Amino acid sequence: MAVTRCTKMAYAKADDMIFGKAVKPVKAGLGLEIGAGYTTPEVNYAPRPEAGASKEKLIKEYERITTDIMARMVQIGAPAVVLETEHVQQMSNNPSWGAEVAHAQKTIMEEYHDEHGIKCALRHTIGDIRENRDFLQLRGDKYSVFLEAFEQCAKSGADMLAVESMGGKEVFDYAILRNDMAGILYGIGVLGSMDMEMIWQDIAAIAKKTGTIASGDTDCAQANTAMFIAGGLLDKNLAHTIAIIARSISAARSLVAYEAGAVGPGKDCGYENTIVKAIAGVPIAQEGKTSTCAHSDLMGNLTMQCCDLWSNESVEYHGEFGGTTVQCWSETLAYDCALMNVALNSGNAKILRDMFAASDMYRDAQGYVLAYPNAYRVGQAIAKNGDDIYLRAKNAAIESIKIVEEGAKGKLSLSRFEATALANSKAAFQALTDDKDKFMSDCLTKYKDEVKVFLPENYGL
Repeated sequence: MAVTRCTKMAYAKADDMIFGKAVKPVKAGLGLEIGAGYTTPEVNYAPRPEAGASKEKLIKEYERITTDIMARMVQIGAPAVVLETEHVQQMSNNPSWGAEVAHAQKTIMEEYHDEHGIKCALRHTIGDIRENRDFLQLRGDKYSVFLEAFEQCAKSGADMLAVESMGGKEVFDYAILRNDMAGILYGIGVLGSMDMEMIWQDIAAIAKKTGTIASGDTDCAQANTAMFIAGGLLDKNLAHTIAIIARSISAARSLVAYEAGAVGPGKDCGYENTIVKAIAGVPIAQEGKTSTCAHSDLMGNLTMQCCDLWSNESVEYHGEFGGTTVQCWSETLAYDCALMNVALNSGNAKILRDMFAASDMYRDAQGYVLAYPNAYRVGQAIAKNGDDIYLRAKNAAIESIKIVEEGAKGKLSLSRFEATALANSKAAFQALTDDKDKFMSDCLTKYKDEVKVFLPENYGL
């Protein structure tokens, strides 16, 4: 399957982007359309650790989770729901475990759909198991098991296939701790994109063969790592301006899934998804204020601005006063979606979208760049050199720096720490060559020497 690069924007202008609507909507599961004019909650959960002791215990746990969500959605009159099962390692390392969980979940969902008419779909996110104690083995022995996990889940009831892939992470981890801009760009934009190209052609082929949806990837392993290290407004472990540069680069990498045959919806923890939607026109899942059960961010409302699925990130399954965790969080998600859907149906969607964006965009540089008008600009910078994975990632970084500089002249306040990091980053990117081959050669030499766990053969180098 060939890779078709995105060299132009799916939307003519930023103002055309909205939640609940995508240029290329996706039909999935039981009566569900994603990006076709309404938003849908996507509930994400994790089994209790002790449930992983055996396949039987794990299947029972997922049956309880699925029944709890479906029952609560019907109880409150929610018209639709997506369930996302992010594999625990046992389910991807033993593909039959993941397949049997998918089958058990889908059976329950079909019963609720048949009896109550609720639209629903099941997404399975396969774990990136391609590692060996100290090293990533992206093309090694585990690769066939990795692909088998996708195929078995697809055959057993999963409607959508996804992954949070780790290509480039070994170089990125080294670089982010050293504020090394070339390494961040190489790890996410180049190595990450090269690995994505390989795996997503294979995942798309499996989806085609099994009649399922190759949905999407997210740069959780790298851009989210930067966001988490950056932390809140009192933290100084990593400049937030560097975290948003990493995030902007990650959009060029996450885009590769769609160039290689994925169709969306993009995964919830890809905060870069607004940029990707602007370029590729695919529907996206997002998380924000509803992911406080999993982590904190500084843009909890803003991320709703263009979402098609609205997610809680992930919550461990256990009891709360209001029911089990999955019941409580699915209900919260459903009410958020009800508000967005009323806005869509009453012609007020753009007003609500702008309120979502305005409530967070001046809080921090990350939200400022990801506010949809600025996210669109980063998308344009990527599409401009869409054929060159290096140049487009570099363009994304430089455009995000420019956007933050403009913001700092207005309502966006930057501390001295942040302003210094931004200026140093700008100098580093301006000093980089425009020649992809020279950049690749220089980085290969440097990081092969400095990063002991970096194996060029993982990337066919």
